[in-house]
Amino acid sequence: HGGFYAAYCACKAGVRGVILNDAGRGKDDAGIGGGAYCDDLGIAYAAVDTLSAKIGNGDDMAARGVISTVNKVAASLGVTVGMAAIEAAALMRKAAPSGKPVPVYEEARETLAPGASGRRIVLIDSASLVKPEDTGQIVITGSHGGLPNPDPFSAMKVDAFAAFFHDAGVGADGAGITRLPNLDTRGIIGGTVAAASARIGDARSVYRDGVLSHLNEAAKAA
Repeated sequence: HGGFYAAYCACKAGVRGVILNDAGRGKDDAGIGGGAYCDDLGIAYAAVDTLSAKIGNGDDMAARGVISTVNKVAASLGVTVGMAAIEAAALMRKAAPSGKPVPVYEEARETLAPGASGRRIVLIDSASLVKPEDTGQIVITGSHGGLPNPDPFSAMKVDAFAAFFHDAGVGADGAGITRLPNLDTRGIIGGTVAAASARIGDARSVYRDGVLSHLNEAAKAA
């Protein structure tokens, strides 16, 4: 997605430019929140329309992605709304390295006290931050609900009791909710919240503001 945390992960790797998915923009335009962040660092940023290409799939974004938003740095390189993502990427090759230090972002994980069930609620801004000790717990993540790859364990790296994601506007080919059937194969309750209800990349918003939009069979049974 094109939110703040995803942009941070790209910027700390020293990129010249980054093209992400606008995730349906959603609450507070969080799906494109990385644009201003990248501008502050002098890094080109663009996002593709979530309906034009599958979120979480770089190959598909390169093949079908259509730019929906650009930041000031990208615009100065000639990147425009409506342009093909692959064309925008070629223009970004002209960008000079930023050289600016990327501030460390550390507030991406929070664990709430156990409830009556004894299970903890774990809030993580990215599904990549899940830990082995989260096995059997309730994980709420700011990540989109798109399956990163065909491996069922890519949907959630541990056997959580339940896992909730952001639906990223669902997007092209329903990509924003494709983790849910894979979680079913492992008996994990799974759901997504509507893009307009919560800020993508912000697990606290998903927890406090999110309204469920899609559920897997395990969730329905529960």
